[in-house]
Amino acid sequence: MAFSLTHAIKEYGHEIRMILPKYGMIRDRQYTLRDVIRLRDLEVPLGDQKVLVNVKSAFYPGSKIQVYFVDYPPYFGRPGLYVDPKTGKDYEDNAERFALFCHTAFAVLERLHWYPDVIHCNDWQTALIPPLLKEVYGKEGPLAKTKTLLTVHNFAYQGVFPKEKFRYTGLPAHFAEEDGAAAYYGKISYLKAGLEYADVITTVSPTYARQAQEDPEIGAGMQEILRRRAQDFYGILNGVDYSTWDPSSDKEIPVNYTFRSIDRKMENKKFLLEFCNMPFEPEIPFVGTISRLVVQKGFDILLEALPVILEKDLRYIILGVGDKEIEKKLKSLQQRFPEKLFVHIGFDERLAHLIEAGCDLFLMPSRYEPCGLNQLYSLRYGTIPIVRGTGGLLDTVVDVDENPQKGTGFVFKKYDAKELVQTVERALKWYQDRASWRKLVVRAMKQDFSWKNSAKEYIRLYQQLAKMK
Repeated sequence: MAFSLTHAIKEYGHEIRMILPKYGMIRDRQYTLRDVIRLRDLEVPLGDQKVLVNVKSAFYPGSKIQVYFVDYPPYFGRPGLYVDPKTGKDYEDNAERFALFCHTAFAVLERLHWYPDVIHCNDWQTALIPPLLKEVYGKEGPLAKTKTLLTVHNFAYQGVFPKEKFRYTGLPAHFAEEDGAAAYYGKISYLKAGLEYADVITTVSPTYARQAQEDPEIGAGMQEILRRRAQDFYGILNGVDYSTWDPSSDKEIPVNYTFRSIDRKMENKKFLLEFCNMPFEPEIPFVGTISRLVVQKGFDILLEALPVILEKDLRYIILGVGDKEIEKKLKSLQQRFPEKLFVHIGFDERLAHLIEAGCDLFLMPSRYEPCGLNQLYSLRYGTIPIVRGTGGLLDTVVDVDENPQKGTGFVFKKYDAKELVQTVERALKWYQDRASWRKLVVRAMKQDFSWKNSAKEYIRLYQQLAKMK
């Protein structure tokens, strides 16, 4: 989103800049990062001390979008972003790391004398910016008119820390008191403070926005705030970067194709079957899943349904990594159905593209799904999605049995293994009617979920905010 939305907004003629932590994998020479004299040795508050931070600058490759990198190696020059790859757990000083990042963002604006109309924040890592703007940096002066928009990609990730970490935020003490904006069940939550203070809140699909207000599991404890702020809360679908995910130009797949040359898709199916060490039989449908292997993505009901699904006339490939117990059960099923199921534990970008191009169907049985991207990739690749009707999946896939003229896939509502099996059976039945299937594939490939559409909605909100007093 940071890449694609930014570029789409720039294309519409608006001035936009980005600020990111300079994580360990970002190499100065590779991306031509440069020192900015005015942004050297910034004194940034962190608790009761001042930290010296350098900020470097670069342009996105092939664009004129300026990006600032907060270069503080003790916090950001590590192998992981938020999680320590050695332990698999969150870094213990994440509260300090991202408090420093938020304060540095204001130091950059002040040192550059660049005062934007809107600061667009993403997730808990930047959620201190709205309250810091209103309570500290923008109470008066040139930032007083600046507004904030906070996008939440998944309400389950909240930046929750022990109360003693509050001192690093730089916010007034009342934020951490009982019923304070940051107080959260005896701890503090950066996300909660951001939700209370952002001028506008967005999330990544209209249905997920509605469900986050209604369902305690999906709202993850924030639903009361979201209901209270419903007038300022919007669901805007994520877009797809079609420069990377389009079968007509995808460099990761063996054979390119469009909706006008669908027959060439079969060549990719051949390559994928060969990779899985399965025989090429074009009349047998091939199903794919690319996912984190966790319950949120529906793997509890999928594991229950798979023994029944794999008795049917199909092939299935799963690519992903996650819960070790789920990985073990999937591998066990592969041993039981070696001619029908191929499981690749890990992540492989090239294989992900080949699955989208080579499969006939794509299964996403998510328990909940804020937006989802693989169903959007699948539509463009003519790989018909089978999805659970939740979040962004419900917003982007139209059930073809419910709406034969506009249908683009298969949707099941109840979170249930039996209903999942029945929906797979519906899809297999459709696959046998080759003429109808071809029409379905063409319709799916013609769908447009580009970032240009989403960017228009964000720009409308920015302009609305800029007019506010």
